[in-house]
Amino acid sequence: MAKTIAEINEKIKKGQAVVVTAEEIIDIVEEKGVEEAAKEVDVVTTGTFGPMCSSGAYINIGHAKPRLKLGGGKVYLNDVLAYAGLAAVDIYIGATALPDDDPRNKAFPGEFRYGGGHVIQDLVAGKDVKLSATAYGTDCYPRKKLETWINIKDLNEAVLLNPRNCYQNYNVAVNLSDKIIYTYMGVLKPNLGNANYCSAGQLSPLLNDPYYRTIGIGTCIFLGGGVGYIFWQGTQHSPTVKRTENGVPSAPAGTLAVMGDLKQMKPEWLVGSSFLGYGATLTVGLGIPIPILDEEICRFTAVKDEEIWTQIVDYSESYPQMIPGSLGEVNYAQLKSGKITVKGKEVPTASLSSYSKAREIANTLKEWIQKGDFLLAEPVAPIPGPESGITFRSLKERPIE
Repeated sequence: MAKTIAEINEKIKKGQAVVVTAEEIIDIVEEKGVEEAAKEVDVVTTGTFGPMCSSGAYINIGHAKPRLKLGGGKVYLNDVLAYAGLAAVDIYIGATALPDDDPRNKAFPGEFRYGGGHVIQDLVAGKDVKLSATAYGTDCYPRKKLETWINIKDLNEAVLLNPRNCYQNYNVAVNLSDKIIYTYMGVLKPNLGNANYCSAGQLSPLLNDPYYRTIGIGTCIFLGGGVGYIFWQGTQHSPTVKRTENGVPSAPAGTLAVMGDLKQMKPEWLVGSSFLGYGATLTVGLGIPIPILDEEICRFTAVKDEEIWTQIVDYSESYPQMIPGSLGEVNYAQLKSGKITVKGKEVPTASLSSYSKAREIANTLKEWIQKGDFLLAEPVAPIPGPESGITFRSLKERPIE
């Protein structure tokens, strides 16, 4: 039994496609078996909603009168520093950017109440955003200062462009030290006081297609409440990590670089977030449809939380000092139970990503496809898999004399 994306799209257009979520396929496979499920189901939808630091947006503000050249100058959006080194009126705002007057961690732990992720959410929400810019002036771009309000509806382009989203599995963070620590995995209590994780588990996109067989460059996705695309593998893409028999990596592995029209997106799916003692970021909603082309892909999408294992890592010393090793493995069913055992101690767990929101994304994507509003895209090139030999490498420091 084999299908093609073109065949599935024809069924979608005719309203005949069978679409289920990554939760629903589990029960179907258990009841009917992989062979029958693969014949019956055409698309499985996935979802995740969690903080994704390597995110941002580029915008084109249009030319002022007289003209000014932002490139080489400085530009701020709601007092948050944006990157102006692109061209005259193209700028990029990163999710973790901060205002110049933010105290950071000078009064530890810093609160990081407003950053680039919050600016992006405000833009998407249709709020006016203050733009302040200074330039050095040229003959063709003589203006040296600009202060104005901008609104997304008036921008020529506003595009979400995220270099690294949708991690394929991730660490569980704990703290072995005797003091509280503040990390991108949240606040970690001393002496194994808590364990934080960040994945939708069985709903997470790349855990349902572990070898990226249907997910590649050009794949059409749910992104920020609108339609987006995968344009490359994400930074830190590391598909060669250890995997279990079902193909699922047991440590952080693949990532995706994604983009989409910010004007189509919604503020409830792009949420500016503040991490105490760490910084600002953007919480992103992302979902990927997986076409059931054959039995192998169907089997992959039926993965359950108890079959997805990950590593428990000490963030007080091992992570910051890059000391390899793990305190043990744990699966997502155990994590979602609310407690795990680490070094003989029962430790409460909490997720930084929202499973209920991931479910909502998967169901929304399912509805779009069932209505014929969303067609599958044939990837124009694959995302590199384990056979590529690609692995994430640490910085090789070379002293500068």
